[in-house]
Amino acid sequence: MARLLFKNIEVIVTFDPEGRELRGAWLLVEGNRIAALGEGEPPPGPFDEVIDGQGKVLIPGMVNTHHHLYQTLFRAVPGAADKKLFDWLVFLYERWRGIDEEAVYVSTMVGCMELLLSGCTTTTDHLYLFPRGKERLIDVEIEAARELGIRFHPTRGSMSLSREEGGLPPKDVVQSEEEILADSERLIREYHDSSFGAMSRIALAPCSPFSVTPELMRGTAELARRHGVLLHTHLAETLDEEAFCREKFGMGPVEYLEELGWLEGDVWLAHLVHVSPGDIEKLARAGVGMAHCPSSNMLLGSGIAPVVEMLRAGVRVGLAVDGSASNDHSNMIREARQAMLVARVRYGAEAMPARVALRLATVGGAEVLHRGDEIGSLEPGKCADLSLWDISTLEFAGAADQVAALLHCGTQYADTVLVNGQVLVRGGRLVNESLYEYIPRHREIAARLVEA
Repeated sequence: MARLLFKNIEVIVTFDPEGRELRGAWLLVEGNRIAALGEGEPPPGPFDEVIDGQGKVLIPGMVNTHHHLYQTLFRAVPGAADKKLFDWLVFLYERWRGIDEEAVYVSTMVGCMELLLSGCTTTTDHLYLFPRGKERLIDVEIEAARELGIRFHPTRGSMSLSREEGGLPPKDVVQSEEEILADSERLIREYHDSSFGAMSRIALAPCSPFSVTPELMRGTAELARRHGVLLHTHLAETLDEEAFCREKFGMGPVEYLEELGWLEGDVWLAHLVHVSPGDIEKLARAGVGMAHCPSSNMLLGSGIAPVVEMLRAGVRVGLAVDGSASNDHSNMIREARQAMLVARVRYGAEAMPARVALRLATVGGAEVLHRGDEIGSLEPGKCADLSLWDISTLEFAGAADQVAALLHCGTQYADTVLVNGQVLVRGGRLVNESLYEYIPRHREIAARLVEA
């Protein structure tokens, strides 16, 4: 079993239940688990590798709770970048319908490369778009994630309500309920791993109230609960969605989910921007989790989610970069900074300290994915998912609080990143240099799809 020692670390931010921060510290990894950590002199060797943490801060690997990785191919698209959600979707569906297996593979590689470099060690993905004849796109994503070595939670998304039937997407990117449920069951059977430290887990994720039928929502929930997998969807993102739900169903989005039997502890929801105090109380009481997407919500002009009220009510909250077409980057440390800033805009400077935002990005996301006993904090026995940040560089000059500086000083990339005990980033570069060869191909595919 390989033994890796981090020593001389300026600060280890554990995010354990006591919120300990260790100074002049060390951390020992044995195999794929954290074996021990502490202050002062490290344990004796031998070690297979020793990493010097002088001038560096160590935090848990971050957990991205919502993404659309294929959208890295559609960053800053002219005609879409300044639209609100419904108009943005209608415009981009015409470009998205051209995706194929190569596009999904390469975009997954590029999006996850950026996540890894930014200190993210676990990511979800919400792939709900399946053009005719392209039914095995989730399989392609999983293959790419395995090549990279990132911990992956793909969600089998779905759309069954086309434009002709009162939804938003065109008919050639939606599927029948029978197709969706059969493929969902296949993916669970082939790829879902419920064991401790699993690198791949499946969740089921109908896209939104305006792109799936109530029957599919109920059928998906029944299937997920029969197999013990989590459920996910977009909800309460915009006022247009609120109006759609009231016109079509006679109730708001949260009431609609409650009617469908979705307000349970096995559910996490993306956005939750437009929710009432009563909605928040229902979500908290049900144990529903939240994927907070501050950059996406701001870029689309959707609003500012009431995260502080959610946390006060006891809602489990994690952070998410969301699709790159509604954020234009897949950088988790920058998303944590954005969460800190936007909460202060709405609630005041004391509402979101840097450590709270970092906690949402780490153990908060782990709890949303029901993996708080495995990842998200630095404790003996947990998976060796962590990131080391160099605070000796120019942007940190004069920073007194080395932990808060990770967000206050505009950090971009981690120095070292481990996933499952494997060093995937070293010196701010991906260890596997061949991965960078995907970038020019990614540009070619993006140009073709956007021009089409």
